[in-house]
Amino acid sequence: MAEDKPESPDLPKTLLEPLERQSPTRLEEVSAYARELARWKREREQELTDAQEQDSISDDEQAKLEARGISTDPADYDDVTASRAYITIKETKPGYKYYYWQWRSGEDSWKNQYIAPVDPKDTTS
Repeated sequence: MAEDKPESPDLPKTLLEPLERQSPTRLEEVSAYARELARWKREREQELTDAQEQDSISDDEQAKLEARGISTDPADYDDVTASRAYITIKETKPGYKYYYWQWRSGEDSWKNQYIAPVDPKDTTS
């Protein structure tokens, strides 16, 4: 005798109902894909965390910006929408370093937004 139908997870109907109409073979394919997708997303999240740890400014650099009256809160910048945005230093050409917000945009690209020159005397921005 067949077991009772398994209890469904808390999923939206738009996802759950189409799954329930699939064959066992198709559900196994969906399951394998979901496992691979979860693995891939974990790796992407780790890449983002690693990049942020490597590239973000130090607490001392952040204090220097704040002492200059420059906000280090992403909410104060119109175009910085990512919750995991961080401040980094970019050298646009030799000797010209600037603070930028940086964040991932989509799966394969990054966005940046200018903040200020690292050297407050450098007004070539």
